[in-house]
Formats: sequence, C-alpha cells, structure tokens
Amino acid sequence: MELFNLLEHNPAFFTGTVFVLGLLVGSFLNVVIHRLPLMMERGWQAQCKDYLGESPVEQDPLTLAKPASHCPHCGHKIRFYENIPVLSYLWLRGKCSSCRQAISIRYPLIELLTGVMSAVIAWHFGFGWQAGTALLLTWALIALSMIDADHQLLPDAITLPFLWLGLTLSLFPVFADMRSSLVGAIAGYMSLWIVYQLFKLLTGKEGMGFGDFKLLALLGAWLGWQSLPMIILLSSLVGAVLGGAMIAIQGRDRAQPIPFGPYLAIAGWIALLWGEQISSAYLRWSGMAS
Repeated sequence: MELFNLLEHNPAFFTGTVFVLGLLVGSFLNVVIHRLPLMMERGWQAQCKDYLGESPVEQDPLTLAKPASHCPHCGHKIRFYENIPVLSYLWLRGKCSSCRQAISIRYPLIELLTGVMSAVIAWHFGFGWQAGTALLLTWALIALSMIDADHQLLPDAITLPFLWLGLTLSLFPVFADMRSSLVGAIAGYMSLWIVYQLFKLLTGKEGMGFGDFKLLALLGAWLGWQSLPMIILLSSLVGAVLGGAMIAIQGRDRAQPIPFGPYLAIAGWIALLWGEQISSAYLRWSGMAS
C-alpha cells in the first residue's frame, strides 16, 4: 500500500519506476521484433506444405520464450547478468562474452527508446488508467514500427488485439467515447483503403499494405475519429522528413518502397500525448490568420 501511494503521489518516483520498467520491456520487445516475423514465416511455410500435401520440415521449436536468448554467432547462452538492459551491453563493450563478436547496438537503443518513451507517458499522464493503457499502446507501436521497418510487415498478432483493446477502452471511456472510437476504427481503415484503391486504379501499383489500414483503424479506435486528420497529416510530414533524410544521407533508392507503418505510429503517439494541444494551437493560429 505504501508503494502504491508513493507511485500515485510522487510523479518523479512513478516516472523513474516506469523508465526502468520500460527498459525491461524494451529487452522483451527486441525478442518480439526478431522472432515474431520468423514465427509467421514458419507458419506460412507450414500452410503451403499442408496445401501441397507435402510433409512439414522438422525444425527446432521457435516461440517468444524458446529457445533461450543466445549469441547468433556462436550459440552462447546469454546469462541473466548479460541480459540487463543497456548496462550489460556497456559492460560487455558491445561484444559477446564468449566469441567476442559484435552485438548490434540496435538492441540497447531499442531498450533505451522504450524506457524514455515510457517515462514520457508516465510524466504526461501521471499515475492512473490512462498511463497504464498508453504504455501498452506505446510498446505495441514500437514493436510494429521496427518490424515494419525490417520486413514491411505489420503483424495481425499485434494490430488486431490492440484494435479490439482500443474499442473496449471506449466503453469506460479512457481516451475516446464509444461512438468516436467505433467511427474512428471504421474511418481509419476505409480512408487508407480508398487511397490504396485509387492509387492502384491510376498507376496499377500497390502504394501500401493492408497492415497500414489496420494500424490507422487501431489508432482511430484508441483516439477517436477526431484524431485521424491530424494523424494522417503528421504521418505525411514525418514521412517526408525522415524519407528525405534517408535518401540524402544513406543514398536510398527513391524507387525502393518505404514502410509507412513507422510514420503512422509516430504520428499516433504524438496525437496520443499532445493531440489536443496541437489542435488548439492550430485553431488559434487559423483564427489569427483569418
């Protein structure tokens, strides 16, 4: 009870606690980001084998829990003290303790990113249901963004449960009322679906994937239909800035497809925290401009 009261009445302690929790969750998200696409690929292969009447290929079990974390180079099983978020990476100097091969800096960066974003959520909302549910959404958006960046894939295993969770939260409501949430889910999906169909009709090409429709529907279910114009505008701005930076800095081919999911996720997260302030500022600006 004392801990509960401390978390509720001491914002700094609550934020610091959530930051540490975010680091731990970030470590788990690294597993999800790496393994979930592999698990999905195995599932698709098994379905193809079954459809063709072929025997499935025997493979070692792969889940989010098994096998235990290990070095991809030498198979060294990572001990618990080698798996402390960020600190273990610094202590090992970014190398496997067994074979001394380099460990990707991406792992501690995702852990740190998750910790920082979680702390921002905690500080912004304070102790309560909004912070707890916003943390879940934040972690899901991080996982979806990284998987989409790697594989141009937004797994239904994440988007659909969180879409339903957003609709469920509207019953209370936490971020949006039931009508706004339901209309937001429908409008979020249909708006990008219509853009997809028009682009395909005009160019004969597919401009985006169906996962993007589901992600925007998810955000509409959480934040209501009123947030959708802002999310679409912000995602376009973020995409233009980051996409242009990748082309300028990395020399990325302009014809190479760029996943849109991370931009939607960033825009949705911004709208989650500062949507009302942005809308109010825009209304004040437009009133002054007119």
